[in-house]
Amino acid sequence: MNPWLGVFLHALGGFAAGSFYIPFKKVRGWAWESHWLVSGVFAWLVVPWVVALLTVPGVGEALRTAPRSSLFWCYVFGLMWGVGGLTFGLTMRYLGMSLGYALALGNTAAFGTVIPPLYFGQFGLLLKTTSGLVTLGGVLVSLAGIAVAGAAGMAKEKRLTEAEKKASIKEFAFRKGFMIAVASGIMSACFAFGIAAGKPIAARALAAGTPALWQNGPVFIVILAGGFTTNLVWCLILFRKNRSARNYVDRKTPLLGNFFFAALAGATWYFQFMFYGMGATKMGRYDFSSWSIHMAFIIVFSNIWGLLFREWKGSTGRIYALIATGILILVLSTVIIGGGNFLASKGR
Repeated sequence: MNPWLGVFLHALGGFAAGSFYIPFKKVRGWAWESHWLVSGVFAWLVVPWVVALLTVPGVGEALRTAPRSSLFWCYVFGLMWGVGGLTFGLTMRYLGMSLGYALALGNTAAFGTVIPPLYFGQFGLLLKTTSGLVTLGGVLVSLAGIAVAGAAGMAKEKRLTEAEKKASIKEFAFRKGFMIAVASGIMSACFAFGIAAGKPIAARALAAGTPALWQNGPVFIVILAGGFTTNLVWCLILFRKNRSARNYVDRKTPLLGNFFFAALAGATWYFQFMFYGMGATKMGRYDFSSWSIHMAFIIVFSNIWGLLFREWKGSTGRIYALIATGILILVLSTVIIGGGNFLASKGR
């Protein structure tokens, strides 16, 4: 147990998650579903298995001997999370990185952090210890930071004209994007539920000699298989509707570059959960707080990228102050949560 190392690993995961959409900007001439499915193959199938095979001795045996109920619920939560991941991509499409991340992940952070300890009967215990109260306080600070970041995005949206919005986000549509972001946030929280359901699978990996840092690798394989199923079905529907599968053989587009950047986006996306799984093993008995830390860092880095890509162009000094304040609050929340987990390691 090393909460500060855990926070650092979550920061790396947050950086990967906040950056994965950038390679998509290099894809030319493809429909959304074309590059999304290629990225999904790498994010949800190829890279999880490669990482697990390199880090988990007998990963196949760990999955084969795991309780069927655990495998079932990991897959089901993966299916549900897949809907969140699918709509998350649409959120970026209609709202951009800054506003889209803040709205979608605000809901994800709230549901994914609070529900697991409630379900496992741990929430009441948190209120009886100093470490538990500090950790919960950090989660609340994190949600406050997300709210401030979201308020900055809302203020920016109200100020800009339609032409200015579309200058940085070609398909900007606030109402559509907002509804999708809410649905995405709620469904994306199912990943946290899947990790909780997969604890018996992680235990099998540990029993097979897997270092504790990599124990969640087999769990991710099952959850992400569910997520891939959902996204595959939707992309196939769009291929038929838009006749866009031909993108993969259209020599008028930079095929090699498109495949490369879509695959790079997928691999970058998976690294968020590789580092998340590593960080969670360092957080101790309050590992549920990992979800809040993860969401906080994603919003921090996505907003930094949003600023660099000039998505905030035309905003007032007040709006820039709001987003800077939101980022600082989110960083502070990770320190508070890390401190709570540190106190827990000392038995307080």
